[in-house]
Amino acid sequence: MENKQKWRPGEQAPESANYTAYDSEGHNGGTTYLEKGQRFPATQHSGSYYELEK
Repeated sequence: MENKQKWRPGEQAPESANYTAYDSEGHNGGTTYLEKGQRFPATQHSGSYYELEK
């Protein structure tokens, strides 16, 4: 199983790309495009995180 890097809301995007938000249970919360250096937006659920879409 692949171990993907996760980012939290407020952290900076490491590269310009699409990122998918997931809640603490792993449910997909949608995708957003961020430019390198932009901050990940707040989410509606605590414990949420973002993963790079590949």
